[in-house]
Amino acid sequence: MVPIWLENPTASPQDVAACRAMIQQGSRTFFAASLLLPCAVRSPAYTLYAFCRFADDEVDGADRERDALARLRARLDLAYAGRPLPTSTDRAFADMVARYAIPKAIPDALLEGLAWDAEGRRYEDISGLYAYSARVAATVGAMMTLLMGVRDPDTLARACDLGVAMQLSNIARDVGEDARMGRIYLPLSWMREAGLDPDVWLAAPCFDERLASVVARLLAAADVLYRRSESGIAGLPFGCRPGILAARTMYAEIGRVIARNGFDSVSQRAYVPGRRKLVMLARAFAGGPLVSRGKPAPALDETRFLVDAVVAEPLGLVRPDPAHGPWWDMGRRVVWVLDLFERLGQREGRAAKHRPAPRLASIEP
Repeated sequence: MVPIWLENPTASPQDVAACRAMIQQGSRTFFAASLLLPCAVRSPAYTLYAFCRFADDEVDGADRERDALARLRARLDLAYAGRPLPTSTDRAFADMVARYAIPKAIPDALLEGLAWDAEGRRYEDISGLYAYSARVAATVGAMMTLLMGVRDPDTLARACDLGVAMQLSNIARDVGEDARMGRIYLPLSWMREAGLDPDVWLAAPCFDERLASVVARLLAAADVLYRRSESGIAGLPFGCRPGILAARTMYAEIGRVIARNGFDSVSQRAYVPGRRKLVMLARAFAGGPLVSRGKPAPALDETRFLVDAVVAEPLGLVRPDPAHGPWWDMGRRVVWVLDLFERLGQREGRAAKHRPAPRLASIEP
């Protein structure tokens, strides 16, 4: 009989290793931050990331996105039926959603967000943008919270706040890059209020004070959610707090870099230098366990369906709290992460001087 404390009990070690390799190659920064999570959380987190990355790549790389999405939905149905396709990602994902009682509505919503991207959907107001961010980012936050053994509605709501805030940071950072791909994610009504015609601007994207005001407004909305999200970190197991606080802090820093650039994310792309990441990582390690829980606040209207789905889900075989060990017992792991962030920062600096930065997935800082 497989012990209950083993994660992914029916996924082979090779399946888990394949998911780990995918995150290590596809997002070194995310991989480094994940090393601050307890061992028991890292393995299913790699599986979750592998599923999200695979789905994102399938849609981005397909000539006919709708066919890709139909295939992804079929694979999701098979995984939840306990009959995953014979691939490492599918087997590990099916095992993960069963063990942690992840409602199917959550990954379904993620695929819906990818479908919205495929059809080039635009968003008239901030509520529409929140709804999009709920699907492509808050879903990931909700699932990560479940992997940590937490199903408290308020903590889940704050995790969704964090996911939406991170996505708003991504959108603010990638305004110019998205425009050159023919896409606008900024609220269209905000652009008009600033004196910009979205279609005219998209035909010849450029930066001016009008656009700066829209980007600043978006980052202000993100900051509100970042502040709300911090109290949710206090609802996580001690061993999980430093890694999540590090991710929150690094994403919020993107907005500060954009502000220092005069809110110009058309002619330049904000990135957080490696040395700055080191400082934030150290602060997260020291301060994560000390985060205090604030007053409960309702979930965003646009993310409430994710919280409700968890509340309605039968528990099944759910792993207990995975972080009973001392939060400070990270040893050489933290030193290794700090060293990796330093090397990543050096590489990022060299790359920024010689070529445009590639578009990153929504779950990567």
